[in-house]
Amino acid sequence: MIDAPEYGKLRSWSDGGLVIDDGQIIEIGDYETLARKPRAQPVRWLQSKRVAIFPGLIDLHAHLPQYPAVARGTSELLPWLRTQIFPLEREFTGPKGKREAAAFFPELARHGTTTAMLYTAIYEDSTEAAFHAAAKSGLRIIMGKMMMDVGSYGNLQPTKVVSISLHESERLCKAWHGAANGLIEYAFSPRFAVACSEKLMRGAAELATQHGAYLQTHLAENREEIEKVRNQFTWAQDYTEVYEKCGMLGPRTVLGHCIHLSDRERAALASAGASVAHCPSANLFLRSGILPLEKIRAAGLRVGLGSDVAAGPELNLWQVMRSAIESQKARSFYEPDTPIPSPAAALHLATQGAAEALGKGATIGSFEIGKEADLTIMDFGALLPYRQNAKNAADLTAEDVASLCIYRGGPHAVLETFVRGRSVYRAPEPELF
Repeated sequence: MIDAPEYGKLRSWSDGGLVIDDGQIIEIGDYETLARKPRAQPVRWLQSKRVAIFPGLIDLHAHLPQYPAVARGTSELLPWLRTQIFPLEREFTGPKGKREAAAFFPELARHGTTTAMLYTAIYEDSTEAAFHAAAKSGLRIIMGKMMMDVGSYGNLQPTKVVSISLHESERLCKAWHGAANGLIEYAFSPRFAVACSEKLMRGAAELATQHGAYLQTHLAENREEIEKVRNQFTWAQDYTEVYEKCGMLGPRTVLGHCIHLSDRERAALASAGASVAHCPSANLFLRSGILPLEKIRAAGLRVGLGSDVAAGPELNLWQVMRSAIESQKARSFYEPDTPIPSPAAALHLATQGAAEALGKGATIGSFEIGKEADLTIMDFGALLPYRQNAKNAADLTAEDVASLCIYRGGPHAVLETFVRGRSVYRAPEPELF
């Protein structure tokens, strides 16, 4: 068992065990000791020598309708949205939207992701279908209908879009926020300032506060985007102030990217209690830039990782962890003092760090008694050269196993995924136990 409750520090149990009851971790320790312990109620042990158990992986930022477009297009953000994404999202409605929503959540579980924060498209019907599919999946999902009224791919007049978008979003929030025994939550989702009027952003912020929901958007991902915001909102001293003045920043706000921020902006976000979804794979794919991760953390901001599908080319959070490390290495070539995250730091960003970004650090993200049992079970033998078995891998340290998963991990090595102690995905072959 391996977790990273602190940034840069691994904790491990070489032959560890967890006892789970009613979806919660009630005991942690050495397996042999736990197995010999007398109990009033018998324990049904699931055990294997060839697996590593990690906390469930948490994806802070992804776009459900965009998944079919992964690895497509070579342009930067704004032209890529126009040519690749808006046409795809425009079709995410009716039977097509329902089919794709149903297929998406099993993909998350197959990749070892137990919690995800997602955007849909602008349509209420496909968002409703996505919530039904999310509830059926058993995953922990925070999601919202995309909101945009400036350059929207819809056909309504902008004045109508605002009222309709706010009304439909509130209706979805009332229906789904807290559903599935709290596993499903709502996030009001204005796309970004380029695509939103002040009226829409203010309305989304007010509704999020009123209903105790999340709010998610994008911030300072791309320099052309920043210039457009400067021209649209001439009264704002910077991009972040647009969101400040619209009331969008708070402890339940998660902002994607945040690459090109000033010290003032980082301090404003930290003061508001907002969190950052760091999307290194997407930032590289669209040539958006490299996040100065140490400045985000030094400002006191909570930060976790996001796949940002489809700008990020995959749902595989192990590879997003790898990008988080390698992008800072690349930055160090021209900024030699750049701190390089360790595998332990990257694992923290995908588990406990992301949980804290969602305000769920006391509920999920690491192995603690009383936390809910969200787990990712990895067959690390499948990641070794020649698919060595556990006997040949006995000399691996926890650091070795974590690094192996980060650099070579993916759905081919995910054996089983649990949310609240319930299996939501199990690999068909080979059998785990």
